[in-house]
Amino acid sequence: MAAEHPSVSGVAGRYATALFELAREEKSVDAVKADLDNFDALLNESADLKRLVRSPVFSAGAQLKALSAVLDKAGISGTSAKFLKVLTGNRRLFAVAGVIRAYRALVANFKGEATAEVIVAEQLNDKNLDALKAALKSVTGKDVALNVKIDPSIIGGLVVKVGSRMVDSSLRTKLNSIKHAMKEAG
Repeated sequence: MAAEHPSVSGVAGRYATALFELAREEKSVDAVKADLDNFDALLNESADLKRLVRSPVFSAGAQLKALSAVLDKAGISGTSAKFLKVLTGNRRLFAVAGVIRAYRALVANFKGEATAEVIVAEQLNDKNLDALKAALKSVTGKDVALNVKIDPSIIGGLVVKVGSRMVDSSLRTKLNSIKHAMKEAG
């Protein structure tokens, strides 16, 4: 399966593929995705959790103990929790963000969806998200799952990447191109 999807490779791809195959057998693909999305949100909100995940200073035992407490508090259990604990026991917890991305790609591929990486300056409301999904569906011909990241440095507009195609309509890029054109003209 990993070879069929170009964005799924390396350590993260192997772990994501193993988890995806297990989730498919257990008919829990969506439940596992929801748990991983929940964990990813926790990771993005907590500098301490990021440090725990990324730092090689913590022993596997210390990581496992802390991770177990986080999973219990977040209500993440079953296959997802066991998987994250295996990742920790194998000293691969640092790769969890890549595993989550690869798992999302495998799920989208399995469901015939495309995944779009979207960067915006500030959170989009539901109406704008729906309009963006509809526009991307008309272009790709597939349902599009959005992976939205907020980056205030783009000032405004958005950057959308679907597969190998990217559209950058950010204000930062437009201002940089104007600046570059003015340098050439002067």
